[in-house]
Amino acid sequence: EEKGWRNVVAGARYVWRTPMILAPITLDMFAVILGGSIALMPVYAKDILHVGPSGLGWLRAAPALGGVAMAFWLASRPPLRRAGPTLLVSVALFGAGTVAFGLSTNYLFSLAMLGLLGASDMVSVVIRHTLIQVLTPDAMRGRVSAVNGMFIASSNELGAFESGMTAEKFGAVASVAGGGAGTLLVVALVAWLAPALRAFGALPTEGPKKPAGPTLDVEAEERSEGV
Repeated sequence: EEKGWRNVVAGARYVWRTPMILAPITLDMFAVILGGSIALMPVYAKDILHVGPSGLGWLRAAPALGGVAMAFWLASRPPLRRAGPTLLVSVALFGAGTVAFGLSTNYLFSLAMLGLLGASDMVSVVIRHTLIQVLTPDAMRGRVSAVNGMFIASSNELGAFESGMTAEKFGAVASVAGGGAGTLLVVALVAWLAPALRAFGALPTEGPKKPAGPTLDVEAEERSEGV
C-alpha cells in the first residue's frame, strides 16, 4: 500500500513538473468545472427554453452529436500542425459557446451552441490525450494517465456542484454564462503562463526515446529527498 501511494505521488509530481502535460490538464479541469452546463439543462428545458422532456433529450444529445461529427472530421484529416494554439482556441470556443448557450432563449440556437461545445471539447480531448500518451515516458505513462483520469472524474462532479451552487445564488443564466466567461479567463491565463503550449506545433507520432522531465525512478528520488 505504501509503495502504491508513492507511485500515485510520483505521477502527480511528474504532471506538476511537466508544463506540456500540466497545462492541457488544467485547461480541461477548469473548463469542465466552470463551463459545465449539463447539470442545469433541466432548468433550461423547463423554465428558459420551454421545450419539455423531449426538448431536454435533444439538449442532452446535442454535445454528443457535435463531438461525434468532430471526431469523424479529425479522423479524416492529417495530424494537427499547430496543436498548442488549436488546443487553446478549442477551449476558448468551449467557453464562448457556454456563454452563448447560457444567454440564449432560442431553442435552435441553443442546440447549435451545445453542438459547438461538443465539437470543441472533442478537439481538446484528442490533443490532450495524445500529448499525455506521447510525451510521457513508458515508466510513467500509467501513473500520469491515472492522474489525468482522476482530474476528469472529479472535475465533472465538481462542475455539477459549482453550477448548482451558483445557480442557487445568482440564477441559472448567470451560473452558466459566468462559468463560460471564467473558462475564457482560464484560457488566457494558461496561454500566458505556458508559452511552450502556445508555441507547440505538430502532434508527435512517437514517444520520447529518453525520459523527459523529472526522475522516473521513484525509489531513487525518494532516497535523494530523504524519504
